[in-house]
Amino acid sequence: MPVNRALRTALSTSTAALTLAFGVLVLTEPASSTELPTNDKGGKTEGAGGSDDSGIYATAEITYSGAVAKNGSTGNVTSSDVNWTPPPCWYAPYLGAKDFKKKMSEEIETAKNTPGMGGTAGSAIGEMQRHYEDEYGWTDTPGYKDYNVDKDGDGMFWAAVKNPDEPDVLKRNSCNELPFWVENGDTPPPRYKEAIKPEILAALAYQHMTLPDTKVTLAPEATTKVNLPTWAWLDKAVFDEVQATAAVNVPGFNIQATTTAKPVSLKLEPGTDDAQTYPASGACTINADGSIGEPYAKGKSDETPPCGLKYLRSSGDGTYKLRATITWQISWTGTGGAGGDLPDGTFGNEQPVTVQEIQAVNR
Repeated sequence: MPVNRALRTALSTSTAALTLAFGVLVLTEPASSTELPTNDKGGKTEGAGGSDDSGIYATAEITYSGAVAKNGSTGNVTSSDVNWTPPPCWYAPYLGAKDFKKKMSEEIETAKNTPGMGGTAGSAIGEMQRHYEDEYGWTDTPGYKDYNVDKDGDGMFWAAVKNPDEPDVLKRNSCNELPFWVENGDTPPPRYKEAIKPEILAALAYQHMTLPDTKVTLAPEATTKVNLPTWAWLDKAVFDEVQATAAVNVPGFNIQATTTAKPVSLKLEPGTDDAQTYPASGACTINADGSIGEPYAKGKSDETPPCGLKYLRSSGDGTYKLRATITWQISWTGTGGAGGDLPDGTFGNEQPVTVQEIQAVNR
């Protein structure tokens, strides 16, 4: 028997009903998640935590490894596309049928006994209960008989997961579908476009990725002279491709995605308008051997550096803050041969440069 049309409308606008009856099933960052490593000697999980004596055998967990940020924080990559953002929420495997019935039944009873839960909110809770107990359809989704207990072990209920690093609360709560059943080996119906998949994992790996510091080698080093070309370079050994992996591994569902960042250019910003950059744009492209720029050597004092800068005014008693920013080309590969490109990322550092006023310089 379908849910009454008028009640559907009420349910879609009843924030209190959905918050009390369903909000408890929206998975968030667990208090027990392990520290996120800065190298690939470990991993970090995100989602609901572990199993216990209640028989819960699987939860929505994302494990991160590789070059990822510490303590579950976001990484240091800035997307070059201001319109691109990581997913604010997604749907992922939550519980088997028996464990879902136990969890959901407890929460429904708690919500029904909460003071003030009459009227539309109370009706919403009742309809939700029938949805999982008596096969009543919730809007245009099929219902379940006794929480699909007879299918326990053959699949899992999936539920929404909030991205704890999404600052917009409305976006973070935009995955508001009721928990739904997915058979082992199957993919969720197309209507659940936010269901976890390699592409989403790749974006989350991007969000948590940490790129190495960008400190260029300078000649002269740290202290230079007015009107003296300063050479700048990065050896290939200083930086290389960086990878971060995100994976979901639960019974009947195992996917992963690896996001790879490859350095492609270096941009120099002198920290003052009284300077020139080489090339004029300040963007130094990567060389064929993977390095950027060219080391200074004796005999090159009269040459223009392929990558560098020249200060036109002394820094006085202070320093200029030279900012060196690497642009990284980012791609991903995942389970089933999936893959593609993500927006370029950037990350930079500042380093102090002292500029002295000397009329004649011998190099």
